[in-house]
Amino acid sequence: MGTCFVAQGFGKKTDYTDGRVLDLDASYAVIRDAVKAAGHVCLRADEIVHSGTIDVPMYEQLLGADLVIVDLSTYNVNAAFELGIRYGLRPHATIVVAEEGFKHTFDVDHIVIRRYKHLGEDIGRREAERFQQELKTAIAEIIEAQKTDSPVYTFLPHLQPPQLAAKVLARAAVPSPAAAPADAPDGEEARTSKWLLETALAKMNPPYGQTSDFAGATTLLTLLHAQRPHDPYITQQLALATYKAQHPTPLEALRAAQQLLQELNPVTTNDPETLGLWGAVHKRLWELQAEPADLSESIKAYLRGFYLKQDHYNGVNYAALLETRALHFARSGARDDAVADRVLARRAREDVLRYVTPQIDEQADLALEKRYWLLASLWEVCVGLGRFDEAARREAQARALQPPAWMLQSTEEQLARTRRAQAELAVALAVPDATPGDRHAQPSPAQPQVQVQ
Repeated sequence: MGTCFVAQGFGKKTDYTDGRVLDLDASYAVIRDAVKAAGHVCLRADEIVHSGTIDVPMYEQLLGADLVIVDLSTYNVNAAFELGIRYGLRPHATIVVAEEGFKHTFDVDHIVIRRYKHLGEDIGRREAERFQQELKTAIAEIIEAQKTDSPVYTFLPHLQPPQLAAKVLARAAVPSPAAAPADAPDGEEARTSKWLLETALAKMNPPYGQTSDFAGATTLLTLLHAQRPHDPYITQQLALATYKAQHPTPLEALRAAQQLLQELNPVTTNDPETLGLWGAVHKRLWELQAEPADLSESIKAYLRGFYLKQDHYNGVNYAALLETRALHFARSGARDDAVADRVLARRAREDVLRYVTPQIDEQADLALEKRYWLLASLWEVCVGLGRFDEAARREAQARALQPPAWMLQSTEEQLARTRRAQAELAVALAVPDATPGDRHAQPSPAQPQVQVQ
C-alpha cells in the first residue's frame, strides 16, 4: 500500500473572505475515504503520534509520502506553505483541492484544483459521494502516470529531486497514525491532537439522554491548546467549554473564557465564531451582574457576527438582546430608543428567516447538531414574530431529532425569556411617559432583570 499525507487544517476554520465556517474534519473524512478506496494509507498531521515538535514528521511526510493532498480551503497559510515545500521536493503525485468558495490568486491560477462544496459547516451526503469518487479516480490516474505536476520541476526541467534516505522512506511508508482507544492512552505523547479534540467534542455533545461533561472537555482542550496555542478553533472550543463548565464559579468561568477569547482580538476580529462567543460570554456576564456595558458589548458582537456571516445563531441572539435593551429603555423613560430597538429586533428576525429558509431543503444532509440549531432558530424566530403555527411546526421538527438535553433546554429558556420580554415591553410601551427621561439613557442595573440566553 502506498502512503498519502494530507496537508490541511483541522476542526472548524473561518473563510474570512465571506465569513463562512468550514468543518475541515468533514472534508478530511471524505478525502480519507477516497484515499483508502484507492488503496493507500492516509494520514494528517494531527494523527501523527510524536513527542516534541510536529515539524520533523511533517517534513518527512512531505518528502517521502507517495502522494500528498493539499487543501487550500479558507486560505490556510500553513497548507499553502506545505504545498510549496512538496513542490520543491517532489516532481509528481501532488493533488490540490479546495472548497468551491476558494478564489484563485495569480500564483495558483495555473494549477489544477479539484473542488468540493460545503453546506454551511458540513458536506452533504450526495456531494461527499461525488467528490470521493472524483478524488479516487484522480489518485489512481496520477499515481500510475507519474506525470510532473510540480511547477518547480515543470519550469526547471533539469532540476534533480533530492535522493530519499532509506530511514525517511521507512517512516513515510509506515506512518504512526493515532489508534487511540476509548479511554486515555498511556503517556502524554500518545495523545494525538486528533484524539484530544474528538474526545473533548464528544464530552461536550454526548448522545441523546446523556449529560455533557464540560469540565472533562476543558481538561482535554487545555492540553490541546498548549500544543496548538495559535489555532483559533481550539481557543474557541476551550472558551466555550470553560464557561459552560462554570468552575469554580459561573462568574470566574466567564472571566476565564473572556481572557481566552482576548487572544483572538474580539474587538477587531472579522471571525463570526469569535464574535458569537464574545457575545455569549458578555450576555452571561450581564445576566449575573446587570452591568449595562456587558449588555452593550454583547449586542455589538452579535450584530457584527450576524451581518458578517448572515447566520441564525448570531441573528436570534442579537434580536433577543435588542428586546432586552428596549425593555430597559422603556422603563427608564427613553421611549423612542425602546421603540427603535424593538423595530430592529423584528427586522433582524425577518433577516434570519430570509437567510436561513433556503438552507432547509439541504438540512437532511447536515449533521444532527447543525439540523437542530437550524430548526431551533427558526422555531425561536417564528415565536418572536408571532407566527405561531409555523413555530409549532418547527418545534415538532426540532424535537423529533432528539438532540442533547442541554441544546433543547437552551432553546426553551431562550423562548421563555423572549415571551416574557415581549409581554413586559408591550405593557411598558403602552403606558404614556410620565417623565420623558434622557433619550440616550443607559439601561439601569437597578431595574428588574430580564435574563437572556
